[in-house]
Amino acid sequence: MPIQAHYGSWKSPITTELITAKAATLIELAVDGEDIYWIESRPAESGRYIIMRRSPDGKISECTPPDFYARTTVHEYGGGAFTVADGVIYFCNFKDQHLYRQRIGGQPELLTPGDGYRYADLVVDRKRNRLICIREDHTGKGEAVNTIVSIDVKGGDNGKILVEGNNFYAFARLSPDGNQLAYQTWNHPNMPWDGCELWIADLHADGTLHHADRAAGSATESVFQPEWSPDGVLHFVAETTGWWNLYRWKDGKVEALHPMQAEFGQPQWVFGQSLYTFVSANKILCSYSQNGTWHLAWLDTSSKKLTTIENPFTEISEVRVGKGFAAFFAGSPTQPLAVTRMDTVTGKMEFVQQASEVKVDAGYLSIAEPITFPTTNGKEAYAIYYAPKNKDYVAPDGEKAPLMVISHGGPTSSAKTDLRLTVQYWTSRGFAVLDVNYGGSTGYGRAYRQRLNRNWGIVDVDDCCNGALYLVEKGLADRDRLTVHGGSAGGYTTLACLTFRPDVFKAGASHYGLSRLEDFVTDTHKFESRYLFSLIGKYPEQKALYDERSPITYLKNLSCPLILFQGDEDKIVPPAQSQMMFEAVRAKELPVAYLLFEGEQHGFRKAQNIKRSLEAELYFYSKVFGFELADQIEPVQIENL
Repeated sequence: MPIQAHYGSWKSPITTELITAKAATLIELAVDGEDIYWIESRPAESGRYIIMRRSPDGKISECTPPDFYARTTVHEYGGGAFTVADGVIYFCNFKDQHLYRQRIGGQPELLTPGDGYRYADLVVDRKRNRLICIREDHTGKGEAVNTIVSIDVKGGDNGKILVEGNNFYAFARLSPDGNQLAYQTWNHPNMPWDGCELWIADLHADGTLHHADRAAGSATESVFQPEWSPDGVLHFVAETTGWWNLYRWKDGKVEALHPMQAEFGQPQWVFGQSLYTFVSANKILCSYSQNGTWHLAWLDTSSKKLTTIENPFTEISEVRVGKGFAAFFAGSPTQPLAVTRMDTVTGKMEFVQQASEVKVDAGYLSIAEPITFPTTNGKEAYAIYYAPKNKDYVAPDGEKAPLMVISHGGPTSSAKTDLRLTVQYWTSRGFAVLDVNYGGSTGYGRAYRQRLNRNWGIVDVDDCCNGALYLVEKGLADRDRLTVHGGSAGGYTTLACLTFRPDVFKAGASHYGLSRLEDFVTDTHKFESRYLFSLIGKYPEQKALYDERSPITYLKNLSCPLILFQGDEDKIVPPAQSQMMFEAVRAKELPVAYLLFEGEQHGFRKAQNIKRSLEAELYFYSKVFGFELADQIEPVQIENL
């Protein structure tokens, strides 16, 4: 018989120790022959990024030594930190940002001796015994310089420039015969999903590029993931129809493969993403998203027929191919993300490695439920809803659940639907959770994503607030216990909700969120330094608008408790942003807490800090909403309470 207890005070087996002790974040994936490789970050080991290998006999082993972290900081967000070819791993080491090569079973050997350079998106040019990659040069004054370079696989140099002149480059990809190079490029103020170009150039025997021509894309149309088929035809994803669909460049013309209202691409926040791969010259294995759910499919490039593969997964990414198999990351509402292997002949799938080995009784798991709700100006918005769920407890009759509204980062990102214990931590204690895909989110076409253009701090705020009120209207949330939570861009939306719409939420939690927008233009990294031009307006011409959309400007409207979390090494949203908000709220004599984590950057990777941030936020809500905790939690210093 379930125990009657107030929402928020339920005792849960999903503890912070459980979440961090046997968990890893799956970062990147590569295939070399019959071997599968991936990077995983383990909170229990201070967030160390480890290259892992699964050999054909099923054995899983660590490749990189304990003092090496396989992580690049190009664009600060990184990605594309390693590749593997013929049993040799090439990777970027986090501590010094140098490139290394390592034979399986051997030790890393330094390739790039000079300091001040960063590398990403590595491709092996076997024909010329070199790597081709993106280099970010921080040796000069002012803004970093991005180029495409080549580096001898024996090492000794910091790269010979192949392509230069534009602000950004990505996806340098060699044709199968090694005679052509395709690459993506774009310039300020664009982000790659706003608009970028795909170029093709001839690659001469001496390794130099000639006769470069633009194949697709523009300043207003984005392209994504160029790949060569085994017979040398260039394929790519483009937004020609308002959706990221697959195309090919054939006989000097762009040809659509299977137009549909679905996304075969995603925001290019990191390097090296892969959502499709070639099993043969005419057969593609691809993933695509519709209404927030990812699917796996075969695409026949001759007949242009798409055949969806039945499977339980709702999140699929990092699609790669090996000898007789494909590998990818996959997860579902009841399954954490896992390295998954699929036989390309039989279709049989098996898990190679799961992000979490923890087994939780289904009676404590809340299943992700996609919902659509009405929002401002007669439009609709989307979200993932999680009901409170704990088989051991029931709430008193008539009590409504406290609701946590999550505003995801990006803001050009999306809510995930795979099993995440950090969400279940809340639902198993009696919170409802609404993970909002507000206007601006990816997965619903370009028009939906562009709702946020010039409207950041308006559309996202309205959608988060309207989603919360929708659940209140449905009787699924307590109007007096609505909280909003977000990190990075989601942290900004959290602060904006509390200051622009102070009548909705009763508490908030900002994780490394922006409080003054002007600082994000004048004190941030190159990749995002003009991002707000599309989300807000040009700077400094529209400085007044930046002030108007800054939560710190409207602090007078804030009327509820706030807790802030921040890493002291964050280069994307510097600690001054959270410190400024904390001091302002404290001066206003509202309940406020601020936790600064030493050695953390943009996002928390160490087990003790993940644990502390989860528990501190729960403790904070228990005090401001007045419910008893079932857990023993280290108290948080809350000012003005």
